[in-house]
Amino acid sequence: MAPEYIIDRDTARALAAISSELNRQVGLLIHRSGQIESVVVGDFNRITIPALPGSDSGSRLRGLRCVHTVLTSTGLNEEDIMDLACLRLDMLSVLSVRDQLPDLLYSAHLIPDPVEGRDWAELPPVHPANQDSSCIELIEALEEEFARSRPLKEVDRGKDRAILVSVTTGPRHQAEESMAELAELSRSAGVLVLAQVIQRRRQIDPRFILGRGKLMEIMLMSVRLGANLLLFDQELSPSQMRSIIDHTDLRVIDRTQLILDIFARRATSREGKLQIEMAQLKYMLPQLTTRDDALSRLTGGIGARGPGETRLEVDKRRINDRIARIGKELENVGKQRYHRRHRRRKRDVPVISLVGYTNAGKSTLLNTLTDSGIFAEDMLFATLDPTSRRLRFPEEMEVIITDTVGFIRNLPEELLKAFASTLEELHEADLLLHVIDRSNPAWPQQAQVVEELLTELELDDIPCLRVLNKMDLLDEEERKRVQWDEGIAISANDNETLYPLLEQAQSILRSALTPGRIDHAGHAADS
Repeated sequence: MAPEYIIDRDTARALAAISSELNRQVGLLIHRSGQIESVVVGDFNRITIPALPGSDSGSRLRGLRCVHTVLTSTGLNEEDIMDLACLRLDMLSVLSVRDQLPDLLYSAHLIPDPVEGRDWAELPPVHPANQDSSCIELIEALEEEFARSRPLKEVDRGKDRAILVSVTTGPRHQAEESMAELAELSRSAGVLVLAQVIQRRRQIDPRFILGRGKLMEIMLMSVRLGANLLLFDQELSPSQMRSIIDHTDLRVIDRTQLILDIFARRATSREGKLQIEMAQLKYMLPQLTTRDDALSRLTGGIGARGPGETRLEVDKRRINDRIARIGKELENVGKQRYHRRHRRRKRDVPVISLVGYTNAGKSTLLNTLTDSGIFAEDMLFATLDPTSRRLRFPEEMEVIITDTVGFIRNLPEELLKAFASTLEELHEADLLLHVIDRSNPAWPQQAQVVEELLTELELDDIPCLRVLNKMDLLDEEERKRVQWDEGIAISANDNETLYPLLEQAQSILRSALTPGRIDHAGHAADS
C-alpha cells in the first residue's frame, strides 16, 4: 500500500469482504513502508497479535501498525489500547464492517506527554476513502516528539534502561526498602534506572503477577521514557515471565537473574566461576520449556514426537550433564580447600571471618587491618571470592582473617547452595565479625537478615562480635544516639578507630581458645 494511508480503499474493501465471508475478525500488520508484514485471523470477537520483531533502528515505536476488522461493535476497546501500548505499535486502527463493506476507521496512537491522564490520542473516525492526512508523516512526527521529550545521553547509550517493578501483598514501607536495594543492585550491574513502580495487591496475579491495567500503565511509561527492560523485585515463575514477555515485548528479568548476572561478572577465581555457572544452569533449567514455544509447537502429543521436542530434550540433557560435571569439579576444589584448612588447623592459628550484609564495608575493613589491596567499591557484591590474610594483634598474637561474600535479603536459594563450599570456611572460624553499615537507615533489618542466614547455616554457635561500621557518615547527634551495646563502633577506612575492635576480638579469642592454641598463635606471631 502507499505509506501515506492507514489502509487504502481497495485493501479495506478486500479486508471487509474476507472478514464477512469468514465471520471472523481479520487484521493486518503493516510496515511504515506500506508493506503488509502479516495477516492475522481471529475469531468473531477478537484477534490475537503474534510475537513481533523488534522496533526499527532503535526507535521507541515498533515500526508496525495494526488494522483489524470488527463485525458488531464500533470503535476501539480497552484490549485494543493495551495492544497499542504493550506492543509499542505505531498505530492501532479498527475498521467497522457493514453489509460486507468497510464503514468507518477508528484509530489511536501513543503520545509523549499524557493529556487528561491518557498516554494515547484517538483520531476522528474516517471512511478509508476519505483520509486527508498522511499516516507516515504523523508517525514520523511522533517519533521526533518522543526523542525530544527524553533524549538519550551519549554516556547512557549501550546501557540497559530499566523500569523497576515491585508487586507486594505486604506493607508498602517494606516494598520501598526492597526497591531501594533493587535500585542499588541495578547500579552495581550497570543498569540505568528510569522509574520505579510499586503495586500493592490483595493477592498476586498468577499470570502477570500485577494487574493488566498496571501492566499497560508501565508499558506506556516505557515508551515515554525509552525503557528496554522490566526488572521485577519478586522472583517470577517461568509461566509468569513468558506471559509478561508476550504482552509487553520488552526484556523481562527478576531479582534472582540480576543477582546471578552481577555474580557472573564479579567472580574471578575458578571456584567462583564454577559456582555461578552451576547456579545459572539450575535457574535456567525449569525455564527452558517456556523460552521458545515455537519449538514445542512444531509437533506434540503421543506418537508425534517431533524435532522441536527433541531439541528441547537435548538442551535439557546438555544442561544436566554440565551441572553434573561442574558438581564433580567443585568437589575436587572443595577437597583442595579442605586440605588447606587442615594444614591451617595443624598450625593452630586462630581464624576470624568477616560476615555481613553486602556493601557493609567488609573488604575495606580487611584492607585497613592487613594493609592489603583487595578490590573494594561502594556497590553491592563488589567482592565475591573469599580472601584470607594474616593479621597480627597488638599483644603479639597472629590470626588469619577471611573476607566472605556479602549476604542480602531474599538471596536466591540456588546461589546459597552453590556457595555452600565457600561458606564452609565460616565453620572453621573461631570468631565471626558481623560488619554492619550503621549509616544505612535499614541497618536493623539488614543485621537481622545476616543473623537469620547464620542460623540457617548452623553458624550461630560460633562467637560473634557486632562491628558498627561507617560511623564517619553519621552526624554528631546520630553518633551520640548509638547504643554501645549494639556493637563496637568503627570507621573501616580510619585506622585509629580500630584499636578497640582488635582488643575486644583478642579478648574473645583468648577466652574461647585453649591455652595451647593461644601459645601457637603467639609463636606464629614471634616467628
